[in-house]
Amino acid sequence: MRATYLYGAGDVRVIDVPDPVIQQPTDAVLRVIRSCVCGSDLHPYHGAPVPPGGKPMGHEFIGVVEEIGSEVATVKRGDVVITPFAWSDGTCDFCREGLQTSCRHGGFWGSNGIGGGQAEAVRVPLADGTLVKVPVGEDSELLPSLLTLSDVYGTGYHAAVKGGVSERTAVTVIGDGAVGLLAVLSAKQLGASRIVLMGRHKERTELGVEFGATDVVAERGDEGVAKVRELTGGDGTHVVIDAVGFREAYDQALGIVRPGGVISRVGVPQYADAPASFAGFFVPNITLTGGAAPARAYIERLLPDVLAGKVAPGKVFDKTVTLEDIPAGYRAMHERTALKVLVRP
Repeated sequence: MRATYLYGAGDVRVIDVPDPVIQQPTDAVLRVIRSCVCGSDLHPYHGAPVPPGGKPMGHEFIGVVEEIGSEVATVKRGDVVITPFAWSDGTCDFCREGLQTSCRHGGFWGSNGIGGGQAEAVRVPLADGTLVKVPVGEDSELLPSLLTLSDVYGTGYHAAVKGGVSERTAVTVIGDGAVGLLAVLSAKQLGASRIVLMGRHKERTELGVEFGATDVVAERGDEGVAKVRELTGGDGTHVVIDAVGFREAYDQALGIVRPGGVISRVGVPQYADAPASFAGFFVPNITLTGGAAPARAYIERLLPDVLAGKVAPGKVFDKTVTLEDIPAGYRAMHERTALKVLVRP
C-alpha cells in the first residue's frame, strides 16, 4: 500500500509499504477514507529529528473497518469509524477518568511499529477502546466535520473545558489556526459571554466570527495585549487559550489573563521554559492548564451536533489533496496558503 513518510526537514514522500494485517485479537484494520495534515505535523516537517528509516505521518483519520481480530466486539467490517489521535484500551484507570492520552496500554500513531493515518490503510490496536462508529456512509458530506473529532475539534474543546469556560467568562483565543478557530467554536458552545480572537489572517478570522468570536484583534505582542485590555476595561479575560505553542504566545497570554484567571495551553509548546513568577502567577492567582487533548473522551459529547448539522467544524478545511499529492499539502500549510489540508484517497 501507499503511505506518507517524513525523512527530514521538508522531505515528505509517499512510498510503498507492506499492507497492515491483524497481529493481535484486539486489532482492527481500517481502509482510510479521509485524513489530513495537522499543524503539529509541521514541527517535524520544519526540522525535528526523524529516525533514519523515516517517520510514518498522520494522526487524524477516519476509515472503514476492513478486518477485525477475534476479540473485537464494538465494530464490524464495513463500519465507518472515527479514530482519535491516540489509541487506548478504554478500560484502564486513566481511560475511565477520561484521559486516554495517558492510557496505560495505549500509544500514538506513527510510533512503536504502528503506522500513520496519512496512508491507504492502518492497523488499529485496541480497537474496542479506540474506534467510534458513526452512522454515515463513506461518501457522506459530513466526513470533513467528523474528521475534526479525531483531534482538532476535540483539542479546541479540551482547551475551553480545561479553562473552565462558561456563560460567566470572557475568553481570549490566541491563534487563528484550526485549533484556535475550533476553540472559539467550543467557547461559544460552552456559553462564553465574550470571545476575543487574536489573529491577522482575514479569511480565518472571518470564519472565527462565524464560529462565535465577538472581537478580532490583529495586533501581537505588547500592542495586542494593550488592545485586549482596552476591550475589557483594563482587566483582561478570565480565560486565555494559547493555540499556538510559541513562547511569544505564552507571554501574550500572561499579559492578557485577568487576575484569578486561567491560561489553557493546547498549542504544542516549542519552548522549554515557561516562567511562573511570583508577580505574574502567585500574586494574581493565575492557573496554568491545558495539555494533550484526550480527543476520545469528547467524541460522544460533540458528535450529536455534528451529525445534526448544528455545527460545521469541517469548515476549517480549505484545501483538499489526494494521498499522492500530500507533499503539496504540507507545502501549502508551511507557506500558510492553506489553513488545514484534507487528504482523500
